[in-house]
Amino acid sequence: MRWQGKSTRKFTSGRIIRARGKRRYELGGEEASTHLGDRNLKTQRSIGGKMKVRLLRDSTAIVMDPKTKTSRKVTIETVSGNPANIHYVRRNIMTKGAIIKTEIGQARITNRPGQEGSINAILIVA
Repeated sequence: MRWQGKSTRKFTSGRIIRARGKRRYELGGEEASTHLGDRNLKTQRSIGGKMKVRLLRDSTAIVMDPKTKTSRKVTIETVSGNPANIHYVRRNIMTKGAIIKTEIGQARITNRPGQEGSINAILIVA
């Protein structure tokens, strides 16, 4: 987990002396690192009692074909590219912008699966 509060340095590299310490609610959550595999969801309580859905694993995606304007639920074969981190390809981690190989062709993920609970993609190569 990562602390998401203000920096202790100014942009001029001078120090900022904080008036109070860190608070637990200022901590960031764990990253979901959505992998390829059998569907696995985790719900997490957020501030105000709302629930967030973390997608930990999934093997299907909803892929939209831009030519025919139709969507299909297809199975994901593998992750073939990820601009967020080159090592995510080897570990089959899916993030927004990742290129996945499906049964109908290659597609680019358009949403954030670790935060939205599903994988939506758009077909790029048929």
